[in-house]
Amino acid sequence: MIQRHGSSAARLGSGLLAVLGLSGSAAALGSVPTPNCAVPEFRQFDFWVGDWRVTQGERHAGDNHIARILGGCALQESWSGASGSRGRSINTYDPSRRLWHQTWVDNEGTLLVLEGGWRDGAMVLEGERMDATSGKPIRQRITWTPLPNGDVRQHWQSSADSGGSWQTVFDGRYRRSR
Repeated sequence: MIQRHGSSAARLGSGLLAVLGLSGSAAALGSVPTPNCAVPEFRQFDFWVGDWRVTQGERHAGDNHIARILGGCALQESWSGASGSRGRSINTYDPSRRLWHQTWVDNEGTLLVLEGGWRDGAMVLEGERMDATSGKPIRQRITWTPLPNGDVRQHWQSSADSGGSWQTVFDGRYRRSR
């Protein structure tokens, strides 16, 4: 919508923002918690928020920045792999279905759509993607476990037999970098 200076729509919009305290504020930028996202489930993945150096064994695998966005309604992941790979994910809790959802995409064309929730002291998300070679569905499961020292273990597994057996794709440790 085009707003003209001095128009009644512009004055009304400015007045509403001022009354709500949103003009130029943190709420307008999304850092103030949104009442709709204040239920405890929206905080279940907060242990992952921060700046991380990620290792697999003793090898540096990459760096990851996880931030709360959209008034605390979502987490945004920004991955930079040591080999040059890059990826992003958006994570949110869906109260209508009572589960967490992640959509991940990277610079190699990988798309993962995962869902699940808090289970046995860890965040466990699962989904399927088609194998590019065989065209068959491959089940994906990623588990994030907060550790007592503040680190996080990320264990990514895949299954070509609908969860009958699992192979480790990645088993990494997140250590705070800042």
